[in-house]
Amino acid sequence: MGNCYLYKIDLPNDYVANKQKNPQLKNKLFNFKSILMTTPLKENDAHSSRRNWLKNAAVLGAASMVAPSLMANTQNEPNKKMSSFQPIRLIVSTYSYWHFDPVVYPIEKVIENAARIGFDGVEILHRQMENETIPYMNKLKRMAFDRGLSLPFLSIHQNFVEPDASKRKEHVQHTLKCIKLATQMGIPAIRMNTGSWAGERAPDYYETGIQKPVSGYTDKEAIQWVIDSMEECLMEAEKAGVTLCLENHWGLSSNIDYLEEIYNALASSPAMGLNLDTGNFVGDPYPQLERLMPIADIIQAKTYYGGGEVYDLNLDYDRIAKIMRNANFTGYVSLEMEGKEDSETAVPKSYDLLRKAFSI
Repeated sequence: MGNCYLYKIDLPNDYVANKQKNPQLKNKLFNFKSILMTTPLKENDAHSSRRNWLKNAAVLGAASMVAPSLMANTQNEPNKKMSSFQPIRLIVSTYSYWHFDPVVYPIEKVIENAARIGFDGVEILHRQMENETIPYMNKLKRMAFDRGLSLPFLSIHQNFVEPDASKRKEHVQHTLKCIKLATQMGIPAIRMNTGSWAGERAPDYYETGIQKPVSGYTDKEAIQWVIDSMEECLMEAEKAGVTLCLENHWGLSSNIDYLEEIYNALASSPAMGLNLDTGNFVGDPYPQLERLMPIADIIQAKTYYGGGEVYDLNLDYDRIAKIMRNANFTGYVSLEMEGKEDSETAVPKSYDLLRKAFSI
């Protein structure tokens, strides 16, 4: 009689819920269980034992690779439903120290400041990087590591709202390059923009978010341009293990119906994500935050000490924290201090404000 071996199979936390909605998942994902539960071995047959062991190991390895993709292809569920009792991880964007002034504030100094103040990590603004060489990127990564800081987010710029397909392609190529930069620095997520129509913005643009399409084109066409361009980027992001987090960053994404339409069209990709900027909503931000928080992966939290560089908001972070907790948000919150006050004093104030609001 052969020996019987029992294998432990770790199921995804949301397997039961997904199985109820997608009964085929059980058959697709676990047809291999009958192979694994028992493995008869001929007594005193070392060669047979080794062949069976290798066969089972291969099946287990294949299962571990297949399971995530099968889960990703099921109807996407908000992945923030698990409860967490740990404090929100608070990071600081290097943009907090540099608002596109002529003299660039060094990222190295931001890393040092972040460690001293008590942040958990640093978001890197791509345009603030001194260069894109491997030694420079490795230096930033090592500086963060030595100080116990994470580098979870790379913020980049692109514009897919462009009638000229060749120009959209340039922005796709830029994004693909930045995926490689993020991979080199060990950064798991990238901030993405939809982009906006060319042309002069209306005086009330930051109140309405409305910008007229270029003559001869429509917002509907632009939405499809964004989806098509993002799809191309997501294919490479999936291979690299980098999440592309689309942000409500003005332009087309000022309309959260558009933003949600684009997100939903791409949500089946395991590399698709959503970034919510608390300061970029048109009108009352709180109902919009409540609507989108269940699918958010990361949040950029604006403060405006000394008055805003472009506009000024009085955001209620106690209320925002409650919205986050109700949605079981467990991701990073990145400070973007966008006020005119000196960042050396405004960033620590912002840290205290956010740390208090987001504490458990």
